[in-house]
Amino acid sequence: MNITPVSLGRAGLILLLTSQMLPLIDTSITNVALDSITRSLGTSHTQLELIVALYGVAFAVCLAVGSKLGDNLGRRRVLMWGVALFGIASLFCGVARSVEELLAARTLQGMGAALIVPQILAILHVTLKGTAHARAISLYGGIGGIAFIIGQMGGGWLVSADIAGLGWRNAFFINVPICLLVLMIGKRFLPETRSERTSRIDWQGTICLALILCCLLFPMALGPELHWPWPMQAALLAIIPLGFWMRAGALAQQQKGLQPLLPPRLLKLTSIRFGFLIAVLFYTCWSGFMFCMALTLQAGLGMAPWQSGNSFIALGVAYFISACFAPRLIARHAMGTILLSGIAIQVVGLLLLIATLNYFGQRAGALAVAPATALIGYGQALIVNSFYRLGMRDIAPNDAGAGSAILSTLQQSTLGLGPAIFGALFLQFRDLSHGNYLTAMMGFTGVEVAIMLLLAVITLLRRQQLHSPIVCQS
Repeated sequence: MNITPVSLGRAGLILLLTSQMLPLIDTSITNVALDSITRSLGTSHTQLELIVALYGVAFAVCLAVGSKLGDNLGRRRVLMWGVALFGIASLFCGVARSVEELLAARTLQGMGAALIVPQILAILHVTLKGTAHARAISLYGGIGGIAFIIGQMGGGWLVSADIAGLGWRNAFFINVPICLLVLMIGKRFLPETRSERTSRIDWQGTICLALILCCLLFPMALGPELHWPWPMQAALLAIIPLGFWMRAGALAQQQKGLQPLLPPRLLKLTSIRFGFLIAVLFYTCWSGFMFCMALTLQAGLGMAPWQSGNSFIALGVAYFISACFAPRLIARHAMGTILLSGIAIQVVGLLLLIATLNYFGQRAGALAVAPATALIGYGQALIVNSFYRLGMRDIAPNDAGAGSAILSTLQQSTLGLGPAIFGALFLQFRDLSHGNYLTAMMGFTGVEVAIMLLLAVITLLRRQQLHSPIVCQS
């Protein structure tokens, strides 16, 4: 429950959505700046993977902590802390003189994003009712497509314009004045809310999750380049005992009536396990695709950052349109049908992308890839809309918060790992094709098609469960 009911005005809603866009825009901005960062700091492609991935992993690890802090200390207060940290980290990214400094600053950015995002949805839920609430949630769901477009176009323009000779650094500096604006007017337009009941933070689970993700991230990113030395192999093996330690701690907390980061009783539910499957197969491919496509357009096709950014506009527009129409489709059709439709549309788009790159070769531009990326974006939005609804299917109302936290953590973890896992595969394809980025991208896209078809087969096998009535677990 929340203390004194408060209302959110239009200015407050705009401020919240602006805060939500900050972390989302930064992901796409980074993608269009990859080639420029490489030339400036002399980074390898493996280091580029880490620049993208560390942000996502830090975001995932700190997400539950950010949610609990907001419940306990006040959601507006923690939101402002997150915006401040995000702005400071963006400044550090912009002034970084080495890849190590940039990696550290990106990790701080991810932590700041984890403080921002949970507060936004929570504030919307407790301050708005009825039609206003439904409209705000629709905007919240569709803002990803808008943020993606702004990030791609704005980031590409900022890097290409080379204002004051700062190049890619402007893509990070632009966050600073936006963060300052939110901080200056946030207290005036955002009401303060918090939970009446103190939420306990599962520090053991959080530390375990961080270690597990790092033991997976760094070997997958650095292992192929370093020819798998024993520390990398040991890190992968360490995932097993860390997993047992995390489970033992979660079981002990559950027996005491506490709420661990990943409650074992909820992880047994069919819907959560299916959500885990979607996250592993889809979200890793999604973030991996964005990273590999950005490298192909810039390093492979020689596009300027603004040209690379424009190449993703069709994907962002299609994603936004699909996200807006998804609720109507969901009201008419079973979730299994929506998920299979999204997979089918995306697979058609991926196959069309392979054909486009094969036909146009080095002449492939933004207009040439637009039909394929539009189909990919439209299908992606349907899959994303299915993820939470299918994942929450067996969750009882009193476990809604815990179930949502599990799915959000899974989503962000797999998004963070995607560039490292599939970036390494992409670079292997590139080396096998003697440095040909187009061939590598077609090879990677073929792998993604196979993975999406696997998800479709599993969905078909479980379709009867997906059509069955929701079962609430007590």
